[in-house]
Amino acid sequence: MSGGEASEGTVDTVEREHSHYRLPIELSVPSPDKHPFVMWLWGLLKLDFTGIAFGALFFCWSLTPSLLPRDWLFQGLIGGINAAIGYGFGVVVGWAVRRWFLGGKSWWPLPRKVELYVKFAIVPIAVLASLYMLYLSAGWQRELAALMDAEGTTTTGYFRTGALSIGVAALFISGMRVLRDLVRFVARQVNKIVKMPREVANVIGVVLVVVLVIALVQGVLLRAVSDVTNSVFSLQNNETRDGAVQPLRPERSGSPVSLAPWDTLGFEGRNFVSSGLSADEISDGLGRPALEPIRAYAGLETADTQDERLDIVVRELERTGAFQRQALVVVPTTGTGWVNPTAIEAEELMFAGDVATVAAQYSYLPSWISFLAERDKAAEAGKALIDKVRQRWLQEPEATRPRLYVYGESLGTQAGEGAFDGLAEIRDSVDGVLWVGPPNANRLWSQFVTRRDPGTPEVRPVYADGLVVRFADNSSGIPPESEPWLSPRVLYVQHASDPVVWWSPDLLFERPDWLAEAPGPDRLPDMRWFPIVTFWQVAADLTNAAGVPDGHGHNYGTLVLDGWVSVAAPEGWTAEDTEKVRAVMDKFAGRDGPEK
Repeated sequence: MSGGEASEGTVDTVEREHSHYRLPIELSVPSPDKHPFVMWLWGLLKLDFTGIAFGALFFCWSLTPSLLPRDWLFQGLIGGINAAIGYGFGVVVGWAVRRWFLGGKSWWPLPRKVELYVKFAIVPIAVLASLYMLYLSAGWQRELAALMDAEGTTTTGYFRTGALSIGVAALFISGMRVLRDLVRFVARQVNKIVKMPREVANVIGVVLVVVLVIALVQGVLLRAVSDVTNSVFSLQNNETRDGAVQPLRPERSGSPVSLAPWDTLGFEGRNFVSSGLSADEISDGLGRPALEPIRAYAGLETADTQDERLDIVVRELERTGAFQRQALVVVPTTGTGWVNPTAIEAEELMFAGDVATVAAQYSYLPSWISFLAERDKAAEAGKALIDKVRQRWLQEPEATRPRLYVYGESLGTQAGEGAFDGLAEIRDSVDGVLWVGPPNANRLWSQFVTRRDPGTPEVRPVYADGLVVRFADNSSGIPPESEPWLSPRVLYVQHASDPVVWWSPDLLFERPDWLAEAPGPDRLPDMRWFPIVTFWQVAADLTNAAGVPDGHGHNYGTLVLDGWVSVAAPEGWTAEDTEKVRAVMDKFAGRDGPEK
């Protein structure tokens, strides 16, 4: 939006009022009286020079490194969005300065000739600066990829980012101009009905259009998207992964003797109960006797209500003898009911099969949609599951009942935290907690990080001297037994490069501590915070959070084993035991699970 775009009236009036700062090329456009539609289309295309300067600045900022490596296509999308935002910001700044500080003059007190030179210089400077930043960005992306043992990009290939960003930015800018013109149209209609100052009519127009857009988005689009996504993912829920077959062993939900029928467990539930190592495989791998691990699960279709589903889960635990095992692990799930198979395999190997794991589905939607739309539902479902299992667990004799642990990953950590008001309740309720890749919005995680000990970094904080709650970013970061760590223990495992952990709306206008401090082990020191831009950079990283090699981003690999060992290792456990378990996990890595 230029000076002409910021005022009300016809296009020819705008051109007359502001011809003193329009370039001659814009004066050669056909008269709007002859070609009104052409002039309207031209208004969608022509650019403001202040907007160009800020758009180029925001685009260059967006090319600086973020948490994860990005290919040219992804960078083109995020660069275009940021360029459009920068353009809009520049237009508003230019309009405000002209209106309130320069009395309507564009570049006063610059002479007309100097003004034209400056305008002509903006475009080539913006282009050259963008090309130079694209060159630098390709190098940063290769460094970041090498840091994560991933394949890097080429400089020539990365230059495609610029062309894509121009297209994306043009699309966004044109869309905003359509909304601007809608505001003007509404203001004119209002002014016809009730005569009022133009400024007042414009404000009313803005309010009406905003209300219309919000009503459209919330009342129509979101409802339609919700209906469509629920329909799509409920259909997927009825599918079964290739290689997943109904278990025959009675220790699994979905088996012929189970109270939770196989066809009601959902896609992720069937994956959960049909995969994993058998007692014989665990025994062969560890070189000692093992029990058949217990896996109890209820899907959304197992019963009509949440209470009924949880009743079935508890009865499954009773049926399989879970309350007579060495350990009982409660796993609030993410979105569709997914449970990280690596984490469950780690604890089953650590306890030599003498463990029961229980989970329940609460949604058809995948984790990222649930995070945006169902966070409260996730917390409520996690609390209901943990409370229900714990109530039944408390009925067992204290001397013989299994140790009770809570595990969660990603949105599952938010669901797990929902069961506890604070650290005191965690300590009074369970024997240990392992939470992996917690979202930045987690209530308890945020409290612990905010109240961390002075001088400790946000990326790896120390809370209350680490006596109960601890944080680790890799296996070497988990403190040894020689350091006092009271039971029950709480451990958060989080990578410095995990956008799920570090993305927050606060990134829009506030630099976080983790970007002001020394970088974590897998983040480039060249990453900087820029207002608005960094928010979109990390938001883009979210979509590829799990698409990087193990040990980076939201992909934690066998680091969950080290977490389990630190929180819940059986008595007499050694480092050699840990590596033996890791070797077994590596041996069976990627296997869909035995047919049962």
